[in-house]
Amino acid sequence: MTLMKQCIAGMAGLMLAWGAVAATVDVGGVKLEDATDVRGSKLVLNGAGVRYKAVFKVYAAGLYLGKKASTPEEVLAAPGAKRMSITMLREIDSNELGKLFTRGVQDNAPRTEMSKLVPGLIKMGQIFSDQKKLMTGDVFMIDWVPGTGTVITVKGVPQGEPFKEPEFFNALMRIWLGPEPADWKLKDALLGKAA
Repeated sequence: MTLMKQCIAGMAGLMLAWGAVAATVDVGGVKLEDATDVRGSKLVLNGAGVRYKAVFKVYAAGLYLGKKASTPEEVLAAPGAKRMSITMLREIDSNELGKLFTRGVQDNAPRTEMSKLVPGLIKMGQIFSDQKKLMTGDVFMIDWVPGTGTVITVKGVPQGEPFKEPEFFNALMRIWLGPEPADWKLKDALLGKAA
């Protein structure tokens, strides 16, 4: 009977461990995992929130890092893999979203970096243009993978070759975390600050 008790205790332990691993956070009706794996690197959800345009919910975003960070500078300087996960909360023309992201980069990138960013911005614009529309529930991710670069995945499919320059990933992060963010409340939420 002790063997049976040990098996039950072991199963209970596994179920508790699984529950801890599989925890989710509800953000605007979207379930985001509180941890994820990017090419073998374990990341934790640093913060998550909803991007609003006027009164409309546009997307839910979650920022994943190797360890928690509370300032944009800490996020940009953090070593290792990183991920921004975005789930659409409404249908949007992908080309328009690409233009908004390009504008977000231009508004927040240091002027000295802009010339280096132009080829990546053109390539990113093409990625979004090729998608035509993003529908409610569609997910895209922007991953920084050390040794590989920035990988943009749309609806589960990596798009083209990685962007090699670390400046490009940081420029994208500044869309949400820079001095002129897309949404101030979302910036605070991604940095783990309570609303």
